[in-house]
Amino acid sequence: MIAIAVAVAGGQEFRYSKIYPVPDLSFYPGVLTGLDILQQMDFEPLQGKRIAILCNQTAVNHNGEHLLDFINSQWDITVKTIFTPEHGLFGRQNEDVRLSGKEDTDPVTGARIINLFGRYVIPPKWTLTDVDVILVDIADPGVRYFTYVTTITKMMETASRLEIPVIVLDRPNPIRGDIMNGPVVRTAYQSFVGYHLVPIRHGLTVGEYALMINEMGWVKNLARVDLTVIPMVNWQRDMWYDQTGLPWVPPAPDFDTLITNLVYTGTALFEGTNLSVGKGTDKPFYRVGAPWIAGLYFYQVLERQELPGVKFKAVSFTPHQTHSSAEIPAYLGQTCNGVEIEIIDRETFDPLLTAVTIIILTEQLYPRQFSWNGDYIDKLFGYDLLRTFVAQKKQPEYLPGRWTHDVIRFSEFRKRFLLY
Repeated sequence: MIAIAVAVAGGQEFRYSKIYPVPDLSFYPGVLTGLDILQQMDFEPLQGKRIAILCNQTAVNHNGEHLLDFINSQWDITVKTIFTPEHGLFGRQNEDVRLSGKEDTDPVTGARIINLFGRYVIPPKWTLTDVDVILVDIADPGVRYFTYVTTITKMMETASRLEIPVIVLDRPNPIRGDIMNGPVVRTAYQSFVGYHLVPIRHGLTVGEYALMINEMGWVKNLARVDLTVIPMVNWQRDMWYDQTGLPWVPPAPDFDTLITNLVYTGTALFEGTNLSVGKGTDKPFYRVGAPWIAGLYFYQVLERQELPGVKFKAVSFTPHQTHSSAEIPAYLGQTCNGVEIEIIDRETFDPLLTAVTIIILTEQLYPRQFSWNGDYIDKLFGYDLLRTFVAQKKQPEYLPGRWTHDVIRFSEFRKRFLLY
């Protein structure tokens, strides 16, 4: 793991983007998000506007109140459309959203709801023809595999074409903003789970990421948008999310805790293999196994690696279909043997080193049974380095050094976009 301390950037001037000036709230004992700041300003940037909102269940203020529950009380703001990313609005869809004809409708705002991970990936023009401003408020897990930033990019693409301003409300990177890890995506391997040229663990906030995309012209056809970022107050780059004082709202299914978010940073790579990552059990992302693995022996081999910040235990588990997910888990109904991950020191735990070590050892111990999930591993990892490394039968401890240069270069590149 490569941790790089970064000085707070201030006074930046950007060509295509603006950073909204915020009041001095340093006396407040915790972190205030962009949404909290917008509330402090009585929604001034949105007054008199017809708006669209891109959000999910994470768009809450420091009191845990959801944006959609109180923005309608602002008498001079009209919410026309609500866009949702992958996984939708979760509980709000289950309990609050009603079906009106062929459209979902939010009963609080009366706005139509459009999901941007399914039938639509790019917002249709008709959903924005009566909109003056697009507001974005989504907590990103800080991991490149996640599609939320890709969806934000697609929104920026449409906003640029229709000349609609975009306001992004900033939120913390839950797994710290001073740690970067993993290879940068190669252009030939860009996909929805690796849309931009950043490491797997990029250390950016949502606002910084959007700023980088806009200034660099990473939207399709080098398009830029009239972007405004409303920053946070009191956030420091070395903060874990549980040090911010903000309520934890799972950014995705099964992300019940911050540690799950951290573990996922590495174990999501198992989705590119024929290993089970524990989906369909009560420990998704913490377990890895398969019916053809000898669990106790595999545990003993893994323990000898002495990986930092983590310990393992041999387990057997049987994946089942859950009501909350339409996804069929690997090895449904079959008994899998493997290991369960327990983090003993999050400061030293390296989720990527841990994950690639498990993958490499599995291939070495079970070369006939182990296989890749097509080229999906390359899309997750960023290019074909991991598959090549495994094919060459090299030892796992030598792999992180192969992406060190990527991390150093990205650390320098991103400095101009850091807001904290």
